[in-house]
Amino acid sequence: MVLELRRGFFLSFSLSDTPHYQQDVPFKVPDNWVWATIEEICSKIGSGSTPRGSNYAVEGIPFFRSQNVYNDRLVYDDIKYISDETHQKMKGTEVLANDLLLNITGGSLGRCAVVPADFNRGNVSQHVCIMRPILIEPEYFHALILSSYFSKSMKITGSGREGLPKYSLEQMTFPLPPFAEQHRIVAEIERWFSLINIIENDKYDLQTTIKQVKSKILDLAIHGKLVPQDPNDEPAIELLKRINPDFTPCDNGHYAQLPDGWTITTLKDLCENINGLWKGKKEPFVNVGVIRNANFTKDFKLDYSNIEYIDVEQRTFAKRHLINGDLIVEKSGGSDNNPVGRTILYEGESGVFSFSNFTMVLRIRYNDTVLSKYLYYYILAKYQTGAMRLMQTQTTGLHNLILDKFLLMSICLPPPYEQKRIIDRIETIFTTLDAIMESL
Repeated sequence: MVLELRRGFFLSFSLSDTPHYQQDVPFKVPDNWVWATIEEICSKIGSGSTPRGSNYAVEGIPFFRSQNVYNDRLVYDDIKYISDETHQKMKGTEVLANDLLLNITGGSLGRCAVVPADFNRGNVSQHVCIMRPILIEPEYFHALILSSYFSKSMKITGSGREGLPKYSLEQMTFPLPPFAEQHRIVAEIERWFSLINIIENDKYDLQTTIKQVKSKILDLAIHGKLVPQDPNDEPAIELLKRINPDFTPCDNGHYAQLPDGWTITTLKDLCENINGLWKGKKEPFVNVGVIRNANFTKDFKLDYSNIEYIDVEQRTFAKRHLINGDLIVEKSGGSDNNPVGRTILYEGESGVFSFSNFTMVLRIRYNDTVLSKYLYYYILAKYQTGAMRLMQTQTTGLHNLILDKFLLMSICLPPPYEQKRIIDRIETIFTTLDAIMESL
């Protein structure tokens, strides 16, 4: 049985030569297409071998292993080389331009790359199979290998993590169009992939823009530029003085720039700070969930999915349980790119969870002076502008928050009613932006 190639078209099999897969095909194809096995469309199918004694060279001829084969390209990171002498002894595993390299074992089973047309020469290990197409456009063949049809075919053959047998690979069938149509299909695939890449880039750009918009919204909010002031609101300073007659507003040079009704205070004036707990040593114990740094999400929310439960002293938990409205602050941890000082707002049930010794809690002293959610957004705005980088120190690779600096951070405080309007406005805008983000 022979496939004849004439003027770029594949001729159909004669009826007497029609194999079983032409009679019982997976799906119907156009009239000028045929079904063929990989064995019939390749002049070579075979895996490589590793040089005896792993006889690699510092430089020379590239030796590709499975970690060098990716779906979109050959990766030269961690590439090995062999000498020309070794290459001559392994001529049977030589890689040529336009070959397809297919990973046939391990976790990367099925990963496949086309060898570039300007490639010189190389070799492959026993974990990589060379397929040398002769009656098929390499890029079309590559698209077939990466298709869900090929993945399903591998499962049908029983191929698993242990590998894809050569015989099973050779007998896999493919729909084969004329050469001209193969080229058209490849051109369409490349066109659509190009559009997808543009969309993906635009999506990334839009996601970045949304993050920047959120940061700008918070910046406007803490400077009194997000919602209008109401002259009927009681000034924040009057409220603070009524609660604490000894209150003195901070004077750091920005006071004159404050909107009407606003004042400047500090975290220390507004909140008490409570350090996190260690595991208990004395009975009686209580088993409770402890909020750790690992429960802080990238968007400064609380992740309940991996809360750790430990035994803590009952008397300690009574002093260090979370209350709805607490702000949990990361005081140790962080990294060069993400300084400590990340803060999340606890909005769960009071008396259920505690918090680790790598964190601390800010608890509002007087609920009618500042809304915890306003303070959360304020600290978030400061964090996103890099303020916390000036409030951290590093010891033994661990970033630590300088508590005195953090607690003395200036807070621009509007009247409570304006705080509520600011929160509502932020959350209305953020809800819209989140909906856009989720639709991408």
